[in-house]
Amino acid sequence: MTQEYEKITKEFVALCKKHNIQDLKWITAATNDGSYLSITPIDKMADLDKNPLASLQKKIGKEAFSDIFKRYNQYYDTHGGYIVVLNKKLSYMPDGLAQTQEGLNYRRWHYLYVTPENKSKVKEKLEAVKSLYTKKGSKVHYRVYQNGFGSMGDYYMVAISSKNGENYEKNSTENKTLLGDAAKPVFDELFKYVSKYEMKVGSMKPELDYSSN
Repeated sequence: MTQEYEKITKEFVALCKKHNIQDLKWITAATNDGSYLSITPIDKMADLDKNPLASLQKKIGKEAFSDIFKRYNQYYDTHGGYIVVLNKKLSYMPDGLAQTQEGLNYRRWHYLYVTPENKSKVKEKLEAVKSLYTKKGSKVHYRVYQNGFGSMGDYYMVAISSKNGENYEKNSTENKTLLGDAAKPVFDELFKYVSKYEMKVGSMKPELDYSSN
């Protein structure tokens, strides 16, 4: 089913390129549980009032447009949408903040769930983690996101990019050595206020991305 889903998505990308759709952009991630995420940037909530697919529908016609999504419907059980907010201040990317990095398509997403009373405490402890990484000159870079509209419960999500799973583990081991004994009290303090932790594994799918640029 994933092969068929990706096949339709590639056709959809080709259609957008053929008709040079300007008001549409996304990157794609796939998790190891078979889920696909189409990630589209927005600047403000008012962007949700726009229909970014309207111009494509106008160019190819309602029938052809509807057919694409009827085909999609065969290959997933549920779908939905929600917003996450990139927290630049908590993220650690000294070489420049970016969601994607060439050659680093492997992903680990670490979810730190928090209760409302502890959200500010976790933010404070994440600042301490960034300070430690900065002081030690860590080579493990990460981005921090917060839940937004459409999400139930509060969480911080830490995304780490790598070449593959083996490279991730190698970098993680080297990072532990670099941080040394200073790391344990910092992470102990962080997880003192985390109500639940989850990790997801997956990869970015640049062949399923679209941008008019």
